[in-house]
Amino acid sequence: MKKTVFDCSLLELTKVHHPEGNLTYVYQDCHVPFPIDRVFYSYDIPAGESRGAHAHKQCHQLIIAASGSFEVVLDDGVNKRTVLLNRPFFGLHVPPGIWSSEQGFSSGSICLVLASDVYSEEDYIRDYDEYVEWIDRTTKQLNDKTTKPFQMEH
Repeated sequence: MKKTVFDCSLLELTKVHHPEGNLTYVYQDCHVPFPIDRVFYSYDIPAGESRGAHAHKQCHQLIIAASGSFEVVLDDGVNKRTVLLNRPFFGLHVPPGIWSSEQGFSSGSICLVLASDVYSEEDYIRDYDEYVEWIDRTTKQLNDKTTKPFQMEH
Protein backbone atom coordinates (compact mmCIF):
# COMPACT_ATOMS: atom_id res chain seq x y z
CA MET A 1 0.00 0.00 0.00
CA LYS A 2 1.27 3.46 -0.90
CA LYS A 3 2.40 5.52 2.08
CA THR A 4 0.98 9.00 2.63
CA VAL A 5 2.05 11.93 4.78
CA PHE A 6 -0.60 10.73 7.24
CA ASP A 7 1.47 7.57 7.83
CA CYS A 8 4.20 9.78 9.31
CA SER A 9 3.78 9.80 13.07
CA LEU A 10 5.10 11.86 15.94
CA LEU A 11 6.45 9.51 18.61
CA GLU A 12 6.93 10.56 22.22
CA LEU A 13 10.16 9.11 23.57
CA THR A 14 10.91 8.27 27.19
CA LYS A 15 11.96 11.30 29.21
CA VAL A 16 13.64 10.72 32.55
CA HIS A 17 13.50 13.84 34.75
CA HIS A 18 16.55 14.51 36.88
CA PRO A 19 17.67 17.64 38.77
CA GLU A 20 21.02 17.50 36.94
CA GLY A 21 19.34 17.36 33.53
CA ASN A 22 16.87 15.20 31.66
CA LEU A 23 17.66 11.99 29.79
CA THR A 24 15.96 10.42 26.79
CA TYR A 25 16.92 6.97 25.55
CA VAL A 26 15.81 4.96 22.54
CA TYR A 27 15.66 1.21 21.94
CA GLN A 28 15.05 -0.17 18.48
CA ASP A 29 11.83 -2.14 18.00
CA CYS A 30 10.61 -0.72 21.32
CA HIS A 31 10.53 3.07 21.02
CA VAL A 32 11.26 3.06 17.30
CA PRO A 33 9.19 0.85 14.95
CA PHE A 34 12.21 -0.35 12.96
CA PRO A 35 15.73 -1.69 13.52
CA ILE A 36 18.35 1.07 13.78
CA ASP A 37 21.35 0.55 11.48
CA ARG A 38 22.58 4.13 11.23
CA VAL A 39 22.59 7.29 13.36
CA PHE A 40 23.68 10.69 12.09
CA TYR A 41 23.13 14.32 12.96
CA SER A 42 23.38 17.70 11.28
CA TYR A 43 24.58 20.75 13.19
CA ASP A 44 26.03 24.23 12.64
CA ILE A 45 23.18 24.79 10.21
CA PRO A 46 22.79 28.50 9.51
CA ALA A 47 19.52 29.86 10.94
CA GLY A 48 16.76 29.80 8.34
CA GLU A 49 18.53 27.26 6.10
CA SER A 50 16.85 24.18 4.66
CA ARG A 51 18.22 20.64 4.27
CA GLY A 52 17.12 17.23 3.10
CA ALA A 53 14.75 17.47 0.14
CA HIS A 54 14.77 13.79 -0.78
CA ALA A 55 12.88 10.53 -0.36
CA HIS A 56 14.00 7.01 0.46
CA LYS A 57 12.85 3.89 -1.37
CA GLN A 58 13.46 1.50 1.58
CA CYS A 59 14.84 3.38 4.58
CA HIS A 60 12.74 4.41 7.58
CA GLN A 61 13.86 7.47 9.55
CA LEU A 62 13.11 8.93 12.97
CA ILE A 63 13.94 12.64 12.91
CA ILE A 64 14.54 14.38 16.26
CA ALA A 65 15.31 17.99 17.11
CA ALA A 66 18.02 17.14 19.66
CA SER A 67 18.50 20.87 20.19
CA GLY A 68 16.66 23.92 18.90
CA SER A 69 13.80 23.65 16.45
CA PHE A 70 12.98 23.18 12.80
CA GLU A 71 10.10 22.13 10.56
CA VAL A 72 9.87 18.94 8.54
CA VAL A 73 7.90 19.33 5.31
CA LEU A 74 6.40 16.00 4.22
CA ASP A 75 5.08 15.33 0.72
CA ASP A 76 3.62 12.12 -0.75
CA GLY A 77 3.11 13.48 -4.27
CA VAL A 78 -0.50 14.47 -3.47
CA ASN A 79 -0.63 15.78 0.10
CA LYS A 80 1.75 18.03 2.00
CA ARG A 81 2.12 18.31 5.76
CA THR A 82 4.46 20.37 7.93
CA VAL A 83 5.52 19.19 11.38
CA LEU A 84 7.36 21.40 13.88
CA LEU A 85 10.01 19.60 15.90
CA ASN A 86 11.13 21.52 18.97
CA ARG A 87 11.43 19.02 21.83
CA PRO A 88 14.23 16.45 22.12
CA PHE A 89 11.87 13.78 23.44
CA PHE A 90 9.69 13.70 20.30
CA GLY A 91 10.67 12.08 17.02
CA LEU A 92 8.97 12.09 13.65
CA HIS A 93 8.79 8.68 11.98
CA VAL A 94 9.11 9.06 8.20
CA PRO A 95 8.52 5.76 6.40
CA PRO A 96 9.97 4.99 2.96
CA GLY A 97 8.31 6.65 -0.02
CA ILE A 98 7.77 10.08 1.58
CA TRP A 99 9.56 13.18 0.30
CA SER A 100 10.86 15.18 3.25
CA SER A 101 12.87 18.31 3.81
CA GLU A 102 13.83 20.25 6.91
CA GLN A 103 13.56 24.02 7.02
CA GLY A 104 13.47 27.00 9.37
CA PHE A 105 16.29 25.87 11.63
CA SER A 106 16.74 27.94 14.77
CA SER A 107 20.25 28.97 15.70
CA GLY A 108 22.15 26.08 17.32
CA SER A 109 19.77 23.38 16.10
CA ILE A 110 20.84 19.76 15.97
CA CYS A 111 18.88 17.42 13.70
CA LEU A 112 19.36 13.83 14.90
CA VAL A 113 18.27 10.99 12.59
CA LEU A 114 17.89 7.31 13.42
CA ALA A 115 17.75 5.29 10.19
CA SER A 116 16.78 1.70 9.43
CA ASP A 117 19.48 1.20 6.81
CA VAL A 118 23.13 1.96 6.28
CA TYR A 119 23.88 4.71 3.79
CA SER A 120 23.18 3.71 0.18
CA GLU A 121 22.98 6.34 -2.54
CA GLU A 122 20.74 3.96 -4.54
CA ASP A 123 18.06 4.32 -1.86
CA TYR A 124 17.81 8.09 -2.30
CA ILE A 125 15.57 9.98 -4.72
CA ARG A 126 16.95 13.53 -4.82
CA ASP A 127 14.98 15.01 -7.73
CA TYR A 128 11.31 15.79 -7.04
CA ASP A 129 10.15 15.06 -10.61
CA GLU A 130 11.87 11.65 -10.44
CA TYR A 131 10.15 11.10 -7.08
CA VAL A 132 6.70 11.74 -8.58
CA GLU A 133 7.51 9.34 -11.45
CA TRP A 134 8.72 6.72 -8.93
CA ILE A 135 5.50 7.12 -6.89
CA ASP A 136 3.38 6.71 -10.03
CA ARG A 137 5.33 3.58 -11.09
CA THR A 138 5.22 2.09 -7.59
CA THR A 139 1.49 2.79 -7.20
CA LYS A 140 0.75 1.26 -10.61
CA GLN A 141 2.75 -1.86 -9.71
CA LEU A 142 0.86 -2.19 -6.42
CA ASN A 143 -2.48 -1.70 -8.17
CA ASP A 144 -1.60 -4.28 -10.84
CA LYS A 145 -0.80 -6.84 -8.13
CA THR A 146 -4.03 -6.24 -6.21
CA THR A 147 -6.44 -5.94 -9.15
CA LYS A 148 -5.57 -9.08 -11.10
CA PRO A 149 -8.74 -11.10 -11.68
CA PHE A 150 -9.09 -14.34 -9.82
CA GLN A 151 -9.03 -17.37 -12.13
CA MET A 152 -10.15 -20.83 -11.17
CA GLU A 153 -8.00 -23.73 -12.32
CA HIS A 154 -9.84 -26.55 -14.06
